[in-house]
Amino acid sequence: MPFSIPFKAHFPSSSLTSFHPLLLYKMTSIATLSPPPPQLPTLPQTLPLSLIKTCKSMAQLKQIHSHSLRTGLVCKPIVPAQIIAFCCKHEAGDMEYARMVFDAMPEPNIVVWNNMIKGYSRVGCPDSSVSMYCEMLERGMMPDEYTYPFLLKRFTQDMAEKCGRELHDHIVKLGFSSNVFVQNALIHLYSLSGKVSVARGVFDRSSKSDVVTWNVMISGYNRSKQFDESMKLFDEMERMRVVPSSVTIVSVLSACSKLKDLNVGKRVHRYVKDLKIEPDRVLENALIDMYAACGEMDIAVGIFDNMKSRDVISWTAIVAGFTNSGQVDLARKYFDKMPERDFVSWTAMIDGYLQVNRFKEVLTLFREMQAANIKPDEFTMVSILTACAHLGALELGEWIKAYIEKNKIKIDSYVGNALMDMYFNCGNVEKALRVFNAMPHWDKISWTAVIFGLAINGYGEEALGMFSEMLRASITPDEVTYIGVLCACTHSGMVDKGKKFFARMTTQHGIEPNVAHYGCIVDLLGRAGHLKEAYQVIKNMPVKPNSIVWGSLLGACRVHRDEDMAEMAAQKILVLEPENGAVYVLLCNIYAACKKWEKLHEVRKLMMDRGIKKTPGCSLIEMNGSVHEFVAGDQVHPQSKDIYSKLDEMAVDLKFAGYSPDTSEVFLDIGEEEKESAVYRHSEKLAIAFGLISSGPGVTIRIVKNLRMCVDCHYVAKLVSKVYNREVIVRDRTRFHHFRHGSCSCNDFW
Repeated sequence: MPFSIPFKAHFPSSSLTSFHPLLLYKMTSIATLSPPPPQLPTLPQTLPLSLIKTCKSMAQLKQIHSHSLRTGLVCKPIVPAQIIAFCCKHEAGDMEYARMVFDAMPEPNIVVWNNMIKGYSRVGCPDSSVSMYCEMLERGMMPDEYTYPFLLKRFTQDMAEKCGRELHDHIVKLGFSSNVFVQNALIHLYSLSGKVSVARGVFDRSSKSDVVTWNVMISGYNRSKQFDESMKLFDEMERMRVVPSSVTIVSVLSACSKLKDLNVGKRVHRYVKDLKIEPDRVLENALIDMYAACGEMDIAVGIFDNMKSRDVISWTAIVAGFTNSGQVDLARKYFDKMPERDFVSWTAMIDGYLQVNRFKEVLTLFREMQAANIKPDEFTMVSILTACAHLGALELGEWIKAYIEKNKIKIDSYVGNALMDMYFNCGNVEKALRVFNAMPHWDKISWTAVIFGLAINGYGEEALGMFSEMLRASITPDEVTYIGVLCACTHSGMVDKGKKFFARMTTQHGIEPNVAHYGCIVDLLGRAGHLKEAYQVIKNMPVKPNSIVWGSLLGACRVHRDEDMAEMAAQKILVLEPENGAVYVLLCNIYAACKKWEKLHEVRKLMMDRGIKKTPGCSLIEMNGSVHEFVAGDQVHPQSKDIYSKLDEMAVDLKFAGYSPDTSEVFLDIGEEEKESAVYRHSEKLAIAFGLISSGPGVTIRIVKNLRMCVDCHYVAKLVSKVYNREVIVRDRTRFHHFRHGSCSCNDFW
């Protein structure tokens, strides 16, 4: 709804000629109630205006005001005008007091009106500034060229969108559109409301002689994340020989930081030296941020070390620089030395651990952040939710959700998508969909996330249904969305539908398949047993197949025990990644399943000769808000005795249900009893046993495994879900397994 501002062609003069008696009485009462400060000298009968100008507090000002009321000096317009000026401009000023004095003035002039508008802007009350402006027009006072810069300076985005256009019309009607200060204010106004092209139009019509005009426009481009345009404008500024100020330098350095443009950044740094600009802390922080963003940490640290004084921004820039370059431990050293930390510092360090997949440290640091009474923002929450998603820490994720709601942290699409992703990655599809449905609007990322989440959890048909809804909502899918669609077909064995969607990518949406899409098709065909067709797809790919594509074929060879094709696929992967231990292990599993012990020994010898080590299996399980980690044969857990006791009990119970150990994937040429002992101690089984003794009847057991789940553990999980009436959810490196009532959502195909 447009904002209505009264505007009259003719401004009638006010008929007020004296102070309102009630207002005068109220002012006298308040002014005389204030205790006189001891440092104020005895006031003369004739009040010098210089005394107001040297005033340092409201207590002093009120004493001066009280004196002026008693002596009648307040009737001179300049006295209340100066009192109002102090309240509006001084850091200690009180706008309520200013308004009371203002209301008692018979005919405030334009300077007083402007000061009131400026005062409300200073204290961050743009609504009151606009109300004052409207009142000024209603009372017939004509604005001048200073009114609009004061009025527009502290506008919020909401205010800019609400009444910016109408104020611009007033400016044009009153003939101030060519005033440089007003132009600068308008550029700021339109940049704030996201109308950068309109702001640029105002800029292009300006004289461009004032460096402030350039600064406001560059800042506007930065605010709207159009950093390339900021750089172009800076180039144009150079061509027009407009000398940049320190504000210009800081804005351009910020753009360089976001674009990681080291060359321009160094050029700007030379400006500082050539123009002999005295670098203050703001400029030095901008230089550190730019060099850190561009990976030049030696230069960034050099500037940091030579600073005369540092603030939290200086330290945070260094911490963020080291985290972005992967040097998390070095970043932590600087973080620990910080004299003070704000939520940005904590989030930078948390993100550093997140980037290097040290998720447990993320959660530990978040607990320290809470202990330090630092309130996180929505970006911190997204990082924590992401860590919970990777660890499968549903309980902690639920606590984070409750924390967000309790502390009224903004739930935008960014937070909503992270929350939904956390639920999907913890296997709680129902709650993930609940979050999706509660979101105020869905962007492309939201739709893609829900399609992916449903796909990896085995809800293929539902994922495709969501894709259809996305298209009906006129949201155009991109290449990432189509990976989710193809994954849905793969995990649900929908070969024909997968082929159709693969073709539609190009015909309906003009998306050329990349290596990831071809990998999905190879996986789809391979899982369905169409190994030769999958191999033909690889041979005919217009792009070079990577190890993931060949890995999909190798995984299918394991399921269907195609020894010859497995050897070929493994060789292709080892050419690309000779140190890929998973390939050797998978090939050994295939040889073991086919009882090709001679070839298995050859691969084992090759692994030893090349120093390739098998990645140890590791399983994570969350209980009571803590994440517990198990490796195969683990004996270090505090409850190991109880866990192995439960494991023995499980072995008896499961044998009654028909369990017989499957040792087909044990690639050691040892006796059957030793093989059974090896699979008995797998990390998933330890985690399941721990889950059974640590939770009550009917509680879902959720496990995250770093490797593909072995055949025997998969069989055990199915039986556990039936014998103990528990839902067991395991996320391994390829997909989710939802075990219920003795069956798995993957239909024994993974």
